Amino acid sequence: MSDHFWKDKRVIVSGGAGFLGTFLVQDLIQRGAADILVPHVEHYNLVEREAIDRLLKEALLPPGQRPAHLNPPGFHPAPLPSFKPSDLIIIHLAARVGGIGANRAHPADFFYDNLMMGVQFMHQAWQFGAGKFVALGTVCAYPKFTPLPFKEEDLWNGYPEETNAPYGLAKKMLLVQAQAYRQQYGFNAIFLLPVNLYGPGDNFDPVSSHVIPALIRKCLEAEAGGEKEIVVWGDGSPTREFLYVKDAAEGILLATEKYDGADPVNLGSGQEISIRLLATEIARLTGFSGKMVFDPSKPNGQPRRGLDVSRAKEYFGFEAHTLFEEGLRQTIAWYQANRK
Repeated sequence: MSDHFWKDKRVIVSGGAGFLGTFLVQDLIQRGAADILVPHVEHYNLVEREAIDRLLKEALLPPGQRPAHLNPPGFHPAPLPSFKPSDLIIIHLAARVGGIGANRAHPADFFYDNLMMGVQFMHQAWQFGAGKFVALGTVCAYPKFTPLPFKEEDLWNGYPEETNAPYGLAKKMLLVQAQAYRQQYGFNAIFLLPVNLYGPGDNFDPVSSHVIPALIRKCLEAEAGGEKEIVVWGDGSPTREFLYVKDAAEGILLATEKYDGADPVNLGSGQEISIRLLATEIARLTGFSGKMVFDPSKPNGQPRRGLDVSRAKEYFGFEAHTLFEEGLRQTIAWYQANRK
């Protein structure tokens, strides 16, 4: 199925040089994709309409005639002599993302950049005649007090948690757009809702990182420096669900191959864990023997997060396979090897 599906396709992966995109591109190569294009932000600022237009025009060109920087490192695209726009698949991963602190500090940037990137890209993909557009949403799109487990039909039953709302709503507009363009134009756009991702290659920047890389870095630096405690934002009571990055890449590609519907689909592991327990587990795995100090003056974020993942299994056969402890070990090992 996979080899047959990809062998005559040209694929644009926006964000393909990023955390999730790197794994997804590797999987595409393994699946036999003939031609993969990865636009880098220094060449294509996808917030700007002109950059998207230039990217799509270059996507029409055979490999030898387009800029070499569009090719993934070490990948040699195969010529597609009968290529037409409907053979193009766009997987839109590019986003401006960050943790609670970054979202609080830059709500306008998170709203504008994500909205303009996605809406313009999907619109121009439709005008171009692309065969499929895969849009990535976010668990932050769900209402603040969504009943657990989060079901896709609950997406519109309230306002998102305030610290993530501008980001979450900007991404949720891609669902509205995908459904509207499918209804009016018959455009094959699908919308996936991944939960928080983690894994090797994650963002460990102390200002903009999410909770898992932030805690890994804090614990390792505290242990190395002989510090007796680390501070964790919030009171530790919120719960989160996490999906290992390799599992997420697999889920997205399965949906691209097998799903052509209007319904939004959750991508997650189906496992919920409190921030307090998460911090304890990361301390154990990193060897940090000090104390966890929870700071309730900092925001907790959404009270609970846990997805109903049954639709992904039903629609395109996706289930997460990586055990959480093993995923954490791999993430810690990668950071220890690469932090310098």
